[in-house]
Amino acid sequence: QNWGTAEANRPYVLNKFINKVVNFRDAYLNFNSWAQWLVTLLNLEHIFPIVQSDVDPDEGESLAIEVLRYKHQHGYFSFSPEPRIHRPPNVQFRIGQVVMHKNWKYRGVIVGWDEIAKAPPEWLDEMYGKNNREWRDMPNYSILVDTRDRMSPQLTYVPQVNLVVIKNTIIIHPLLENHFETYDGTQYIPRPWLRTLYPQD
Repeated sequence: QNWGTAEANRPYVLNKFINKVVNFRDAYLNFNSWAQWLVTLLNLEHIFPIVQSDVDPDEGESLAIEVLRYKHQHGYFSFSPEPRIHRPPNVQFRIGQVVMHKNWKYRGVIVGWDEIAKAPPEWLDEMYGKNNREWRDMPNYSILVDTRDRMSPQLTYVPQVNLVVIKNTIIIHPLLENHFETYDGTQYIPRPWLRTLYPQD
């Protein structure tokens, strides 16, 4: 077969190469693919729901909430799929607020809360101990920890008494964009699926 001259094939080969580079970039060099890779690598699928789309156009349901219902049937660590329709007055902080741990000094952003601690009993015994029983009966918050303060991306579950709000602080975490759309200078604005779970925040 005669495919023509090498000069005639150059634009075709170059175009094919550019298309492959663009496809590679779109598939592997974006935040969502890296976040998914990191969550899979660290085996954190049970903690961080990775959702590509906020709403199923056919159902009008949040896919993220369906993922929470399936993966977090017990609702531990503020991952209950049930919306917090009523905001109790003793819950001081809101999702999207940037906070600092009073003792350990790490910074993070709140991605969820429970009116009282909701975690496996053995976890509560180990983490809160016998001297801090009151921590179980106060609001507890799930925090995406700034990766500048901890070596690997982490999510912590912290009693209210150990948190303080901080201002003008941007958090760095690979899963931040899965939970929030933007930072407005004082707090992070939740994505629709998270806003559905915490409508009063």
